[in-house]
Amino acid sequence: MAHYAASDGVMASWLTFVVFLVIRQLIIVRYRNIRNHRLVFFVVLVGSGILITMHFWDLETVPYTKRTRCILLSNDMERQLGEAEFEIKKASFKGRILPPIHPESVRIRMISMEIIDTLQRGLSKEQVWSDASAYCKAESGWHKEDEILDDSWVQQSRKKGAAASHLHGLNWEVLVVNESEVNAFWLPGGKIVVYTGLLEHFKSDAEIATIIGHEVGHALARHTAEYMTKKLWFAILQFILYRFVTPEIVTIMSSLFLSLPFNRLMEMEADYIGLLLIASAGYDPRVAPTVYEKLGKVKGEWALWDYLFTHPSGRKRAELLSQAKIMEEAFTIYKNARSGRCIEGFVWTNITYIATPESTKNL
Repeated sequence: MAHYAASDGVMASWLTFVVFLVIRQLIIVRYRNIRNHRLVFFVVLVGSGILITMHFWDLETVPYTKRTRCILLSNDMERQLGEAEFEIKKASFKGRILPPIHPESVRIRMISMEIIDTLQRGLSKEQVWSDASAYCKAESGWHKEDEILDDSWVQQSRKKGAAASHLHGLNWEVLVVNESEVNAFWLPGGKIVVYTGLLEHFKSDAEIATIIGHEVGHALARHTAEYMTKKLWFAILQFILYRFVTPEIVTIMSSLFLSLPFNRLMEMEADYIGLLLIASAGYDPRVAPTVYEKLGKVKGEWALWDYLFTHPSGRKRAELLSQAKIMEEAFTIYKNARSGRCIEGFVWTNITYIATPESTKNL
């Protein structure tokens, strides 16, 4: 992580979990029913102080969208949690996982590896980001006023450690499961699962690449670790509100105004990163908006979808990616990838001209 040594990160993560479990237990027994209110309040106050200190101590920046956030889980712990969950999932899929030599398994893995290889080529070029940025600008005609992530940011990132260092050494695994549900999901540690129900509706390689790119975007942004950190903050807030409002109302309001909007933010951020990924891998990014529109129709979305679900509606996702500035960026990357110009890898190829929408693991 940016400011911790590896052992410090693990220690901080375990401390975070201990604080979380204490707060969670206090919520279960209900603050209003505890006799020693002062003691409980003191525990919550101290725990919150620890978390606030850690929050400002370990801020990270999401690659390419430049969104700053706090993550309290170390890379190693996040990976271990993902791998453990993946083993449980594989056991539940017993008898339904397509063999590695199945045509659909081969196809999905090949598309996934093209995207992942593009990303990893970028990771291998981290030490020459500033030189590569200058070369790409000269080749493609980008100008200084187009920059959001400038050279000073690059130098600062290199001192702190790469924002995508958690992807180094991952054992990527891609499974295709014989399941009628129209879905795909990812788990930390480089694990991606695609259901055959999805393949019945999305048949072209570019459509599949859009879906895989979205999942890899989650991995790149460390969304699972961020979500677990946010859940801790939400739990503290809920605990405080339980003193004044009935638990049922607090739970509903927290879901509608905190948890669900944050989930939708992560989904749209993964859409955006995924769009740049597939363009860098040589897939036409103009396909992506149609994929999300079709997905919305397949899932039977309705009027309040953008307020009551963890994922934005397909219409909203398509509108985001269709914005002129975003699609222009992606299509420029795509043309360079197809022509072989300025395509040493996604991570540094797109170090400039990042259009970040204000509202930005499974589908």
